[in-house]
This record gives sequence, structure tokens and C-alpha cells, in this order.
Amino acid sequence: MLKSVVRAVGTAVRLSSATTSTARALPLSCPTLCSPNSASTRPFTRSLWMLNNNGASSGFRSKLFSAKVTSPSVSCGCEGLHTEGDKAFGVFLSDEIKEELKIQKNKTLPKMSGGWELEMTGTEAKLIRNVASEKITVTFNVNNSIPPNFDEEAEQGQQKSAEEEPEIVSTPNFVVEVTKQAAKHSLVFDCHFPEDEVSHGEGEEESDIFAIREVSFQPEGDSEWKENSYTLNTDSLDWALYDHLMDFLADRGIDNTFADELMELSTAVEHQEYIKFLENLQGFVKCN
Repeated sequence: MLKSVVRAVGTAVRLSSATTSTARALPLSCPTLCSPNSASTRPFTRSLWMLNNNGASSGFRSKLFSAKVTSPSVSCGCEGLHTEGDKAFGVFLSDEIKEELKIQKNKTLPKMSGGWELEMTGTEAKLIRNVASEKITVTFNVNNSIPPNFDEEAEQGQQKSAEEEPEIVSTPNFVVEVTKQAAKHSLVFDCHFPEDEVSHGEGEEESDIFAIREVSFQPEGDSEWKENSYTLNTDSLDWALYDHLMDFLADRGIDNTFADELMELSTAVEHQEYIKFLENLQGFVKCN
């Protein structure tokens, strides 16, 4: 079957070359679009046809699946492949970008309380705070930070209205590094947001919305986690010791308030990066 497809594409390219001497077809690759979450595809709430069943994208969705790939026609200087499918894809992305800009909550990144300084490098964020003679650094990456959002209705093919769709929230893993001036090593905490602890019910006693997964001493300033350094896993840890570790972080500003603000910041960063990706994808498809 694969050989037949290759022969068919080769024939189409040869026919195009015979009729248009200036056209040159580049190899067409079809990579699978992976989601930000490694365990699942991006939630349907990110799709325009889910946000508005009567929107333009619902029509283009059928066109994308039914469009026939015609002989390539070069209309710009990139000499890349241009098809009716590419044109429909570009229009779809234009509508998707407009919709995402419309629902974007934060045009600028929200501020963190507590005197944290923010440094951004692509999708990686670093929060830095100095307390007395200690330096606290919190690092997180918005990639793979959107939890899966599939329920029974989605599995059965039932669509929800925009009002019924749950809000997309970024809950990244984050690393806390505490450095003392006189110490050669930093105390490093690997933290995460357990899915069942992200929200609190009214009237219930407030619990920690984040948890410590691992604790280790690492060389100061080293960005790579040394696997030959002893790492304390909290799964089987004595609760008294675990509570002291959580209090240690809280005394340095890493508490529920910080975690809530970090999720808000991460959600804003992730949405900005998603819109940038759509814009870059549009430019790539349209060969701008």
C-alpha cells in the first residue's frame, strides 16, 4: 500500500514538472501533531469547532478531510508544496487564532506577589526571590502542563457548549532550589500538583494543593539533576518529616497562595505560547 502511494505521488510530481517547468515539489511529510500533554491529546476545548458548533471551522473541518490533493502549484518564492488542503488549513488557523485571542484572559503576564522576579526563556519560567542570605529559585516549564480533559460524554462523542466546557488550567511540575551562601550544595524540591488536590470544596478544611515528590542535595548552580546524589522519595516518607519539609517551603513563600498564583501565571504563559505556535504554524503553512 505504501509503495502504491509513493508511486502515485511520484507520478503527480512528474506530470507537474512536465507541464510547469518552474515548479519543483519538495518531499511532503505528515508528522503527527502531538499534544502538550504526553499522556493524551490536547483537550477538545482548544478546538474552534467545539467552542462554536456553528463557527467557520466546522465547515472547514469537513473540507480538510474531504479535500483532494491536486498537483502542486508554486505561488511564492519558497518553492514549497501548495495545495487546496493547505489553503483550507490556513483559513482554519486564521479563525482559530482569532478565537483564541478573543478568549485570552491575560494580555500581559500576571504578577507574582512576594517580591518574585520572573525570567522567561521560551516555555521555561524561572522565579527568583532573596530572603535574608538565602536565594530561592522556582523553575517550571509550561510544556506538557495541561491535564487531560476527557470525560464520558467526550468518549461517547457528545459535544458540550462553550459555557459547559471546563476552564483550561496549566498545572506544571516545578522545582524549588534553596541556596545558602555558606553551603556548597542547594536543597532541591521536585514538586507537582496532584489532580485531586487542585481545587478545594467549600466548607472543607484547606489542604495543600501541591505536593513534594522528591528532595535532594544538588551542586549549586548546576542545571542538571545529578542521579548519583541521594534522592529522598516522599511516597514512603514519615508524615512528620514531610510536614516539616512543607513548613520549610512555606516559611520561604512556597505555600498555597504561591501555588495558586503560579498556576495562573503558567496558564497565561501556556496560552500565549499556544497562540504563538498557531501563528507560526499559519505562517509555515502559508509560506510567509
